[in-house]
Amino acid sequence: MASSGNKNISAKLVLLGDVGAGKSSLVLRFVKGQFVEFQESTIGAAFFSQTVAVNDATVKFEIWDTAGQERYHSLAPMYYRGAAAAIIVYDITNQASFDRAKKWVQELQAQGNPNMVMALAGNKSDLLDGRKVAAEEAQTYAQENGLFFMETSAKAATNVNDLFYEIAKRLPRLQPAPNPSGMVLVDRPAERAAAASCCG
Repeated sequence: MASSGNKNISAKLVLLGDVGAGKSSLVLRFVKGQFVEFQESTIGAAFFSQTVAVNDATVKFEIWDTAGQERYHSLAPMYYRGAAAAIIVYDITNQASFDRAKKWVQELQAQGNPNMVMALAGNKSDLLDGRKVAAEEAQTYAQENGLFFMETSAKAATNVNDLFYEIAKRLPRLQPAPNPSGMVLVDRPAERAAAASCCG
């Protein structure tokens, strides 16, 4: 329920990770409540938006779902530059995708927004029999690197909404200013008017 004191926050969010980790599937599950068994690889990037209500704010996520293929890597900074949040996705059944996720974390730490909220998502948690990356290993890595960690399943809709909701809760809140920069805006035209009338 929206109250009069409700804040609207727009937040750019980028998904990064290896090809086939399930980035697009996570976004489609979150935005449209859908899962496609054979999701085609993203070319370049895809854009989505979705709104989440959290505490006293409404967060509108502007979501950039980036391509995982190596040939698109050089485009990634365009998408994560200025992002308020990033989800680094790996496939729990693929150790190489976890190693690749760590490289994305390093890149974001070096070049991304220093206040960026970063989440590590171990996707495909429904495929427990094929697990190659232990949850404990990912959890430890996330804690050591300032990320929060969740295992997700876009297919089973496990922790997908929770992941985005948790990011929304962690976003820096805009400090409520009673009259943000209003004094400056009001004063300047008055000064100009006075100057024009006295010296014309």
